[in-house]
Formats: sequence, structure tokens, C-alpha cells
Amino acid sequence: MERHIKIVGILYIALGVFGVLVAMVLLFVVGEGGPMMGDRYSVEATKIVMAIVIGALLLFSVLGIIGGIGLLQRRSWARPLVIILAALNLFNFPLGTAVGIYALWAMLKPETQALLSAPGSGAWAH
Repeated sequence: MERHIKIVGILYIALGVFGVLVAMVLLFVVGEGGPMMGDRYSVEATKIVMAIVIGALLLFSVLGIIGGIGLLQRRSWARPLVIILAALNLFNFPLGTAVGIYALWAMLKPETQALLSAPGSGAWAH
């Protein structure tokens, strides 16, 4: 199970970094594309909607990075965080769905709970 915990951790870090990069691109596109629309109300509505989308994307991406790092460090708090993120990822078809299913499978195993809640579980055994 240790291998699956590491894989899930790496996947969540990678997806989180990708999400931050996508948020930065969206921020640039909305900032530069708004004036081209011409209509002042459309520009404002687009900025509000995109601020919410970018904010949510950044929040979930940063939480994914934190959860992934926590899993790699075998922190007990990382498991419930990744379970919540995995459940939300199920709606992110197709890649998020696949990662969410795999993460839920790995995190809900009794062996995973035992590994992440064991005394001294703060570092991987050598």
C-alpha cells in the first residue's frame, strides 16, 4: 500500500501544480481579453465569474499540493484531505475522475488508514 500512497501523493502534487499554471493562464487571458469585448457590463461580469473560477481552481490546486506532500510525508491529516479532494475530482471528467477513483480506492483501504495513523508515521520507513 505504501507504493499506492506515494503514487497518489505524486499525482496530487502534479495535478495541483498544473492547476496553478492553468489559473495563471486564465488570469492572463481574462485580464487581456476583457477590453476586446467592448461592452463594459460584459467585461465586469466576465471578470467576476473568472475571479470565482480562478479562486476555486487555486484553492483546490493548493490543497492538492498540500495533501500530496502530506501523503509523501505520511501525515495522518493528509488522508481525509485527499479523500475529500478525490470525491470532488470525480466530477472533473476524464482525468480527475480516474485520479479520484484511484485515490479513493487507495485512501479507503484499511491498510492505508493503519499506515497513516501508525505511531512514527511521519516518515517513510527505510
